[in-house]
Amino acid sequence: MNIKEYHDKLTELFPKELSASWDNDGIMFTRSLSRDVKRVLVSLDPTRAAIKFASEKGFDALLTHHPLIFKGVRSVTGADVVSSRLIAAMESDISVVSLHTRLDAGTGGVNDALACKLGFEVIGAFGDDEAPELGRLAENREPMDLKSLSQYVERILGGSVRVYGDRTAALSRVALVGGSGKDFILPAMGAGADVMITGESGYNAAEAAAESGFCIIEAGHYETEFPVCENLATYSKNLGIEAVVFKG
Repeated sequence: MNIKEYHDKLTELFPKELSASWDNDGIMFTRSLSRDVKRVLVSLDPTRAAIKFASEKGFDALLTHHPLIFKGVRSVTGADVVSSRLIAAMESDISVVSLHTRLDAGTGGVNDALACKLGFEVIGAFGDDEAPELGRLAENREPMDLKSLSQYVERILGGSVRVYGDRTAALSRVALVGGSGKDFILPAMGAGADVMITGESGYNAAEAAAESGFCIIEAGHYETEFPVCENLATYSKNLGIEAVVFKG
């Protein structure tokens, strides 16, 4: 399977139509669309460390959630992070494929993986006008108060959490938005959620939501998105490609 065919197969799982209009994803770099792909390294981010590891361990491609190229690149000199990553990929001959907002919204993507990791049952999707299916609405089979739920999330995902709100009643309906959830607070409230678990929501937006009686648990951008990497590895293996998750 070549890199174009590999990306086409991933697109069948996560259609381009799910991408936000402002997003940039897909094949970020390859020397040739006919380049064979037999071994893939999966990483949340296309860091130089991930590219170096892929090169040293004999991988053909790097599959990431966050794009290697997000905004327009004006020069490739190595003087900034993006161009230094591009140069590293070029020098190592590592093809890079990135799936961003379509991986957030798609079935089996970031937010489904987060729900699965936390043991919640997905009952629907929600979002804003730009990404109407990005978030997930889920039921917690064992409703907990805000303090207990935040401690549970911290234990399962690792890292540390920040809590906004003050609810002692059991919370059962949970909104999930891996990564940045600031723009999805009002849609989550409108969807009937008791609490939103996200990576980051922004202080002012979270405080305003808490004052309105809505609870937010910030559990870290990386921590809320990383679970999808195992899913991406599994999808790749199902295509007959060896896949390993990079945790750096």
